[in-house]
Amino acid sequence: MAILTKINFLISLVFGFILLQSPQTGGLKFKGSEHPINQRTSYDVFGNKQITFLDHFELEFNLSLSTATEIGYILRIKNRENGRIFNLFYDGQGDHLIFKFNEEGKSNLIIANLDRDQLLNRQWSDVKISFDLTGQSITLSIDDKIFSTQKVTLVDTYQPMILFGKSDHIIDVPSFAIKDVSVSGKDSYDFPLLENEGNIVHDINGTPYGQVVNPDWLKNYAYHWKHQATFKSEAIAGANYHPKRNETYYYNRDSIWIYNVRSGQTYLRVFEQKNPVELILGTNFIDTIQNRLYTYEVYYENPNDGPTVASLDLDSYQWTEESYEQLPTQLHHHGSYLDHTDSTYNIFGGFGNMKYNKGFYSLDLNEKSWSKKEEFTGDVISPRYFSSVGYHAENNSLYILGGMGNESGEQSVGRQYYYDLYQVNLSDNEVTKLWEIPWNNDNVVPVRGMVLVNDSSLYTLCYPEHFSESSLRLYRFSLKDGSYEILGDSIPIRSDKITTNANIYFDKGLNNLYALVQEFDDDISSELKIYSLAFPAITKAELSNFPEEQKDNTSFIALLIGSGAIGLGFFLYHKLKTKSQVTEINPSENGDLFRIPKMEPKTKPNSIQLFGNFTVRDRKNRDITYMFSTQLKQVFCLILQYSISEDGISSQHLSHLLWPDRPADKVKNSRGVTINNLRKTLSELEGLELIHEKGHYKLILHETAYCDYVRFLEIISSHEVAAHRDEFTQIVSKGKFLYLSDDPLFDSFKEEAETKLEPILILEIEKTYSIESYHNTISLTESLFHIDPLNEIALVFQIKAMQKLKMNEEAAIVFRTFAIEYKRVTGKEFHRTFSGLTS
Repeated sequence: MAILTKINFLISLVFGFILLQSPQTGGLKFKGSEHPINQRTSYDVFGNKQITFLDHFELEFNLSLSTATEIGYILRIKNRENGRIFNLFYDGQGDHLIFKFNEEGKSNLIIANLDRDQLLNRQWSDVKISFDLTGQSITLSIDDKIFSTQKVTLVDTYQPMILFGKSDHIIDVPSFAIKDVSVSGKDSYDFPLLENEGNIVHDINGTPYGQVVNPDWLKNYAYHWKHQATFKSEAIAGANYHPKRNETYYYNRDSIWIYNVRSGQTYLRVFEQKNPVELILGTNFIDTIQNRLYTYEVYYENPNDGPTVASLDLDSYQWTEESYEQLPTQLHHHGSYLDHTDSTYNIFGGFGNMKYNKGFYSLDLNEKSWSKKEEFTGDVISPRYFSSVGYHAENNSLYILGGMGNESGEQSVGRQYYYDLYQVNLSDNEVTKLWEIPWNNDNVVPVRGMVLVNDSSLYTLCYPEHFSESSLRLYRFSLKDGSYEILGDSIPIRSDKITTNANIYFDKGLNNLYALVQEFDDDISSELKIYSLAFPAITKAELSNFPEEQKDNTSFIALLIGSGAIGLGFFLYHKLKTKSQVTEINPSENGDLFRIPKMEPKTKPNSIQLFGNFTVRDRKNRDITYMFSTQLKQVFCLILQYSISEDGISSQHLSHLLWPDRPADKVKNSRGVTINNLRKTLSELEGLELIHEKGHYKLILHETAYCDYVRFLEIISSHEVAAHRDEFTQIVSKGKFLYLSDDPLFDSFKEEAETKLEPILILEIEKTYSIESYHNTISLTESLFHIDPLNEIALVFQIKAMQKLKMNEEAAIVFRTFAIEYKRVTGKEFHRTFSGLTS
């Protein structure tokens, strides 16, 4: 029995060493004062267990702070015997961060005044509170700063109740996170916080101790990709991430959205001078040293289309033309890297002119010219695109992973998927094939970038691009032999367009991976979604693998092995108070303000969407909007309009609207070709029939087909909007009717729809506000703004609904945006004040 006890003690000691040596092992995020009181987090370390310390004890934990300027209580320490309470209060409002250690309800004992930037730039700060019960003193240390009390009366026996976050009447809680909690005296109690679900907290041996209310376990942030923000541009746009500034950029020729992943704030700046590069693909890179964003196009059909490279100063937001040179062909999905040692930007591979490419091209940022690099020796890389490229500074090497293409480079030969890795030593330009692995799963391609944080592994996102509705997964490949693991859950991506792309970035300071997914609707308009994942990421098995209470020596050994893997593999850190969509837009001196469109609702098969972007989805729920040319869209909408309001449109009227100046014989031929093409396209859907009878063309929608405008008309004609309010709101909040369809042929259809919609919107806005359905009120006011951007009824109800939801900052932004637009349109200052609207 004594031997077994010693073995258990030794295993427990080693197990504890493994976990405590791991720099990122777990954690608990606290929901603070930004949440309702009943949703705020509290953590009782010992729970109902009574733990006694003699002479001394100390509490130690790692603390991660939000960037928000908040105040509140981090923790309270009660003595079970006499009810005496000490608390740690945090004040982040001023230029410095202040921690106050108090005897609750009596006096302040310690004030720790700390440098704001130094503390917030740390991932975690080590906090230790030491009670010297015999020496009658308390010491607070935060990282390398030590603060002590004067003489304070303490009893020599202490039964602490340690409470983090909300407790009793203490409800003011800042946003923060903790991990690796330890309470020690003669005995030590260690809580790595490795849980990912539930309310029970286990110690390092798996014994249940404390309890959490409203937990937000950090381990989940290392498995589940968190959607942070969505943006949309109706013009061609590019996107990138700046790790030194924690900022995502999404720009077109007119403006740039700047999203700070740390603060959750979004800024929109309108350029004083238009981006000089005519965007085709929106390819770009960031020089983090010079703080410049370079946008470039390698090829124009018309070589006189203007500059091909320009740079944006990320401090002044002024554009500079850099080069007019271009390459011989377009290069879709090429890989790239920026070499600071010789100020060159280098690209590899790509697809264009029905050929796969294997060349390296270099843009000299000083000479502002392109050149082809020919001096490589060693293994030959076959022509390809969709390769992932990464640079590793420690060995001055470039790594090229996978892609697809063929040895000849000719698209007509067919393509094959590559699962190989090449190393290009940039010191001597020698190419070495490191490995090629067999692949028995669905074929996948990697994204353009990769993450190299050491000399043993690379991380990248891969997805089967040949599926319309696809998913990105994070892969960790061994640089040595190509063995791999899939980490985290998936990110959805719609990959119909060749311009659709995704990329991965690593922010070393925040220890987060960021994925930027840019989906193109029509090779022009696009939507950017930003996701984050704590690093290192974990597998699904690791997600729920935390210590369980031990029964015997065998369990301890199993625990030791499993925990060693956890201790080496886990990183659970997330200190951002993020938001899933944009909440703040600040004006600049040269900028303007815009509302940012919301996410689209779930799609339906066999559907036509006229609110927002014109969209058609076939029987398999694939987006086939690209099959509708401008003329097919014209014909379809005209026939639909007249099918709803009349008994279809006559052949003569259709011809007159579309081809008013053509001879009759040519019109008949054009009409026949166009109608046949429309029938062929509509055959991709079920339940939608185009008929021609009595000289009229008419569309008939059966039950299996869906059109949001037809459904809208059904709801309002039933005079029971209240019974279908959520569906009605979802339809009309997708955007302006026939958004981006500026052809005059659509004017009467738009006017007809908006005439029906506007009075109902005003009525429903008032009703939803009166029944306290404030989210619906806000969505409906946005729809009213689509019709009338200066509608004061929409403004008043939107601001009041936001204030009811405690969205006071957002309400102020809405008012400022409206006032700026009002002045731009009318030339006059808006005649009402924010306080006047809300009184």
